[in-house]
Amino acid sequence: MPVLAVKDLNKNFGGLKAVSEFNLTLEEGEIVGLIGPNGAGKTTVFNLITGIFPVSSGAIEFMGQSILGLPPYKVSARGIARTFQNIRLFRGMTVLDNVRAVCHPTIKYGLLDGMLHTPRFAGEEERITEKARDLLRTMNLIHRENDKAANLAYGDQRRLEIARALARDPKLLLLDEPAAGMNPNEVTKLVELIRFVKERFQLTVLLIEHQMGLVMNLCERIVVMDFGQVIAEGDPAAVRNNPKVLEAYLGKGVAGA
Repeated sequence: MPVLAVKDLNKNFGGLKAVSEFNLTLEEGEIVGLIGPNGAGKTTVFNLITGIFPVSSGAIEFMGQSILGLPPYKVSARGIARTFQNIRLFRGMTVLDNVRAVCHPTIKYGLLDGMLHTPRFAGEEERITEKARDLLRTMNLIHRENDKAANLAYGDQRRLEIARALARDPKLLLLDEPAAGMNPNEVTKLVELIRFVKERFQLTVLLIEHQMGLVMNLCERIVVMDFGQVIAEGDPAAVRNNPKVLEAYLGKGVAGA
């Protein structure tokens, strides 16, 4: 059973067809890249999978069950987590509390426990704090746990966002341009980090990225979109030399030269 199966997915915005007959299957443990020129429909696919946009037609199954029509918080509870192109953090909160906040939907105490600070409340808060700190250690951010998120460097904010995504214990991790704004050294470290968290947390990873060095070095399989449609799919070597891919990125005249 695949982790994710997207079948004949379509999304229309009025007269604009943003995604057309999109198909994708992710097997357990894969790292797959979703690439294409700006406006190809990549982030729209993420928004459809995670319930941010309603689907015009098609099917999305996660772990063998349909997730069509589910709101984002229920999709997340099923085991799909994501990051965003534009980093979404609680900038005025500490690094530790940014991760703790994501853990709180899993708390096992009630309102009365919280009001009276019962032993159950104390135990659950300790569990959540230690879980958050473990994730910060994984991201090499534990030394910044008491700093405000707004004071982190851009690359550290990206890693904090990944830590927040992992806090929901996902089976599928969607990364939307995780290397955006990073320098070459940070990109190299990010490749190593994604491989590490994939193995440690037993994840399947689907990522959107424009930095081709990261995609070619990290992804086992690549899916290429243009104008809302899949135009190519395969391993990095096959995609790199595909005429349709070259045309989409370089233009027909240049690609054919």
